[in-house]
Amino acid sequence: MSRTPAIALVGLVTLTACTPSSPPATQPETGIEIPDQWSANVAGPSGPLPERWWEDFAAVALTEAIDRALEYNTDLLVAAARVDQAAAQARIAGADLEPQVSAGLSGLRAKRNFVGFPIPGAEDNVLTTVSSNYGVSVDLSWEIDLWGRLSAQAREGIAAFQASQADYEGMRLSIAGQTAKAWFAVAEAQVQLDLAERTVTSRTRSAEQVRVRFERGIRPPLDLRLALAQLYAAQAAVPARERQLDFASRQMEVLLGLYPGRSAVFPEQLIATPAEIPAGLPAELVSRRPDLVAAERRLTASQQRLKGARASLYPRLSLTASGGTSSAGLTDLVDGNFSVWSLAGNLIGPLLQGGRLRAGVDFAEAGIDVEVATYIGSALRAYSEVESTLATEEFLSERVSALEQATVQSRAAEALALDRYRNGLERFITVLDSQRRTFEAESAWIAGRRERLDNRVDLYLALGGGFDPGPIYQPAASTAPPMTDTSSESDQ
Repeated sequence: MSRTPAIALVGLVTLTACTPSSPPATQPETGIEIPDQWSANVAGPSGPLPERWWEDFAAVALTEAIDRALEYNTDLLVAAARVDQAAAQARIAGADLEPQVSAGLSGLRAKRNFVGFPIPGAEDNVLTTVSSNYGVSVDLSWEIDLWGRLSAQAREGIAAFQASQADYEGMRLSIAGQTAKAWFAVAEAQVQLDLAERTVTSRTRSAEQVRVRFERGIRPPLDLRLALAQLYAAQAAVPARERQLDFASRQMEVLLGLYPGRSAVFPEQLIATPAEIPAGLPAELVSRRPDLVAAERRLTASQQRLKGARASLYPRLSLTASGGTSSAGLTDLVDGNFSVWSLAGNLIGPLLQGGRLRAGVDFAEAGIDVEVATYIGSALRAYSEVESTLATEEFLSERVSALEQATVQSRAAEALALDRYRNGLERFITVLDSQRRTFEAESAWIAGRRERLDNRVDLYLALGGGFDPGPIYQPAASTAPPMTDTSSESDQ
């Protein structure tokens, strides 16, 4: 069973049950002027993509392969474990908001000597006493969150946990994309191998025909030499394609969590690229990509860290209480007459810390600058990836269409050249040239189709591929106010 529901639901329920709510989103000012449409001017559907975007390829075997990869891929299992670690860290960060209660049971039996007290009849003049004491207590300690330091610490932990969730979702998208591309690589390698084997069959037939004509004295020995050279070159291409298929298949098995032993069954044909392009709108990209959500959550966590650092400059108020019983006999521990209790308050303010606390504030402020710059860089890369893949989609579409026509025309030219050669109207060098052009055009057409499929996968990933940030956090209606503090603070 996939661990995604347990991570996304159980982890969040546990956190929100004992810590403050999720800190609101803070979209920093990037200075990037976002257009209304992509430069490729693609009018695709807006809104989130389908969660299982790979089903758009309408290939059952591909869907099954990606589902297995998402279940058993080891890199994804590592990412899931890191989300669990982040959830635990967030619970630890929020624990200080709650009262700390402990219970204790103590027992003491002691012997004491009173030296120097004269006792009539005693030879060593030592007075000895033996005493016992038993106690039961319940102790409580609680730091009052006067300045919001503890709540900021808890919200920082929640934001960091949510960033790890977004990283996990990004890893899921990456694994799905890698699996799809590996699946296409296996399919292309198989089709290229089929082409190489068909080429060997065709070259063998041509060489036999030339040999017959040579033995009859109709054609010169040069034609036979050229035909045999073409045949051996075609035969040499077969093991190269077999190696390509072997490598792609083993890589695919690793992604699926299988032993790379060429035991799995993989596709033998390339599928068609879906016609509809899921472009969406540029403004939607911020909430559609998990890496941008993760960058925003880390920025929010750094802001909460700054709040906590500033609150550390002020005094802390702690309450402690203890209640129980203390007696010389075990049977008296439940007797109310032997009850004891204490209640204390403690207010401690920092005076001289060698600048440590102030340095902590400076460190947190610099951390915000780092996260803002990181977010802007991630946003620019995200927009660039979408623009590039949309432009490449158009280029590849034209290229694949042209290569298909080149293959059709090359096949026709090859057939015509062979016919004219048999009738003595054309030299054999023309036949060889037409055969070479046919092979190259068809091989390039196969590679172009696979490249277009890969680019479509890249487009899905660049657009966020069905990522839904809803379970992670709800974006705020407006950006958070700037992090400023007008209070006077001494150097701590």
